[in-house]
Amino acid sequence: MGSALAELPRWGQSPWYDNIRRDIVRGGRLAKMIEEDGLRGVTSNPAIFEKAVGESNLYDDAIRDLARGGVRAPVDLYEHLAIDDIQGAADVLRPVYDRTRGLDGYVSFEVGPDLAADTVATVAYARRVHAWIDRPNVLIKVPGTPEGMPAVRQLIAAGISVNVTLLFAVDAWRACAEAYLAGLEDRRRAGQPLHDVTSVASFFVSRIDALVDRWLDDAAKGGAAGASAARDALRGRTATANAVIAYQQWQDLMATPRWQALEAAGARRQRLLWASTSTKDPAYPKGKYVDDLIARDTVNTIPEETWNFYREGGHPGAGLNRDWEAGLARAQADLAALAAAGISLGRATDELLVDGVDKFVKAFDTLLAVVERKRDTLAA
Repeated sequence: MGSALAELPRWGQSPWYDNIRRDIVRGGRLAKMIEEDGLRGVTSNPAIFEKAVGESNLYDDAIRDLARGGVRAPVDLYEHLAIDDIQGAADVLRPVYDRTRGLDGYVSFEVGPDLAADTVATVAYARRVHAWIDRPNVLIKVPGTPEGMPAVRQLIAAGISVNVTLLFAVDAWRACAEAYLAGLEDRRRAGQPLHDVTSVASFFVSRIDALVDRWLDDAAKGGAAGASAARDALRGRTATANAVIAYQQWQDLMATPRWQALEAAGARRQRLLWASTSTKDPAYPKGKYVDDLIARDTVNTIPEETWNFYREGGHPGAGLNRDWEAGLARAQADLAALAAAGISLGRATDELLVDGVDKFVKAFDTLLAVVERKRDTLAA
């Protein structure tokens, strides 16, 4: 039996791997996943890299050599180590990029999360690391904060492809899509080509259910039996419903004259990328957020544990492509029932954005501390 992951592209979805580590890139595993699982891209973040550096000796020699060569500041060491991995992964993925004519084959590198509220610094950082990486199949990850959106527009206009991350709300996705279209329009007015720049919109999934389910559980305590049962029935359904509404609005955008004029000029679609697709509740099937959200012209960036499970335990014939109208109707009904139960999805997505930025900042600080500790230990 072949890998269920390799079936996803037949349904119009690209499986990307939410993990990067030096041995995966250099040891042949990444190439094997491309061949056997249909892997089409890689994403990374400071939390992933902190684990790779802190829990292995894969980077020890490089840290020692860099420190001896005068690269000692933790942030400089991190950038050298991470960008080396990004370049290596981009090279392994280059045949995918060429075969799909720039649709897939990308690896993402994150702007420093401490810059999430600074448009100017975000643009400057993105320009610097983009030039350093020097690969056509790299996406610079920019947080989907209010300050991040104008940065997205400027980077797209400059021809730098972007992965807009930490999108939880449909309104945030709309702002992200507007930034992408405006950047393309700026680029076209400047007489620059549109085909050589692209973007994905990373729409987060499981964290929404983790928070909303907790609120539903709290609301059900001490309530009437009927109301409690209704709330229980909503558990694990908000995240998928929210994503379905975003996808509906994405489809609507693709039909607008504004987008069609850009596409006719060579522009690439900014695909929705489902992020945070591991299940947080052990009661849910491990492949839930892959099966639920198989839809044409989308990406799913899948964490390691979920990737390994889905290879044999996934159901690629499920998802939105099976019956779009039924999926949309259910999503609309679920969100209406959630509002009737007194749960504010807007409050949840607002909290999750703040929490998401905070988690990335803390992960980055932890990463720098780990790199510094490794540097000192190896020097000793």
